[in-house]
Amino acid sequence: MSNQIVPTKGNLLATKKTLALSRTGFDLLDRKRNILIREMMALIERAAKIQSVIDDTYDEAYAALQRANITLGICNELSRTVPLDNNLNVAYRSVMGVEIPMVSIDTVCVPIPFGLNSTNITLDNAYMKFNEVKRLTAELAEVENSVYRLADAIKKTQKRANALKNIMIPRFEQTVKFITDALEEKDREEFSRLKVIKRQKASK
Repeated sequence: MSNQIVPTKGNLLATKKTLALSRTGFDLLDRKRNILIREMMALIERAAKIQSVIDDTYDEAYAALQRANITLGICNELSRTVPLDNNLNVAYRSVMGVEIPMVSIDTVCVPIPFGLNSTNITLDNAYMKFNEVKRLTAELAEVENSVYRLADAIKKTQKRANALKNIMIPRFEQTVKFITDALEEKDREEFSRLKVIKRQKASK
């Protein structure tokens, strides 16, 4: 770049301005990356806690369903009485320009859909446990998707920051040095020329 630019004061000022903007851009990208990393680490910790709970809840739910199958027979017909749940909602929040999902399930009080005369408490318990599984699965999906989006944004931000730090900023610094050296050399030549002219006039 320094070999293609004309060494003028105007170009020196413009390059210095671009260099300052590049340094500011790098600082902003570095700050953004740090904020995204903090957010992602907090979500990873939250995901680990949910995962430990959801594993236990799945075990309890399937154990409860197994007990219900043992006491009532296979619950295929009874399972068809459970209504389709459309209460899952997805919204988004922005973290440093990254869209993060917020998954929620409307807490609608739905009565147990099967009759009491044909079931027992083991099936009621399985139904409640799987409702808890559903809630935890939605929460885990929100957190894991958020972690994926943040990780992708961190990777892109790091790539841009590295390009500024390792390529653009050194290039502009080199250009500033090239123009500065060229202007100083030109000033020295001009000064020497003026001294020669002054001596020639003085000798006449």
